[in-house]
Amino acid sequence: MIRPPVADIRRAIRLALQEDLPFDDVTTAALFSSSTPALARIIAQQSLVVAGLAAAVRTFQAVDAALVLSIHRQDGERAHDGDCLLQIEGDGRSILKAERVALNFLQHLSGVATLTRRFCDAVRGYPVTILDTRKTIPGLRALQKWAVRLGGGVNHRRSLSDGVLIKDNHLALLNQTTKPVRAACRQAKASAPRNTNIIVEVESLADVRQALTGQADIILLDNMNPTTVHQAIRLIKGRALVEVSGGITLKNVRAMAAAGPDRISIGALTHSAPGATISLVLEPQTRDRIRRS
Repeated sequence: MIRPPVADIRRAIRLALQEDLPFDDVTTAALFSSSTPALARIIAQQSLVVAGLAAAVRTFQAVDAALVLSIHRQDGERAHDGDCLLQIEGDGRSILKAERVALNFLQHLSGVATLTRRFCDAVRGYPVTILDTRKTIPGLRALQKWAVRLGGGVNHRRSLSDGVLIKDNHLALLNQTTKPVRAACRQAKASAPRNTNIIVEVESLADVRQALTGQADIILLDNMNPTTVHQAIRLIKGRALVEVSGGITLKNVRAMAAAGPDRISIGALTHSAPGATISLVLEPQTRDRIRRS
């Protein structure tokens, strides 16, 4: 079981409800002056990997602890068009207040998990790992990376504190040296905390050679085509792990995996995942029917 980041979910819900309910739901308050029993179902309208259900549940509970919630799918499970993910019973006013925030979490995070699963399925049969990046929505990184794991992917660095990744702009600041890749790797190796992997982003085979002499642990091949990736892997000969990134799509990811890298990192998992189509269907209920159901 992949545990949800509970503290991060609570923080995100608090901010989302402050944003959506700064004072009250004036529409619902204008139409309903007293408790109105209702039953709602959250329904998948496409095939998807469920993610964010824990956030949706906690959203409804935060709005009204008296709501009765019945979970029909767990985070990480597959659902199909027409499947019920969650049932909510209680005051319809509370359901309406929580609806948009709960659906926002479910739609976005299920979209991330579903896209990640599609990438993982596309490289099935190759010994390669699909990773995310730090290209996340500010404030939602922990939730998005949770969704990536639910979809079968693996998390890259969570923050700048989690490891050394030397990128093009780091190298630009070292332009006083004729071999910035080698120099950066050696300096990082000497200065970073012990047992920290040194990852360096390179754009050419010449840079690959510098990374090897600099003793990089992971060489990130940026925006290379599968043929060049294969050439780089032959050059590296197992002396470092090989990661590829840049321009990876569902159309080319399998060809990239066939070139032989250990890891493929994809920013699109979090910054470009389309939201899953999920809806909430609500119907009024008599108090007697609510008690019997």
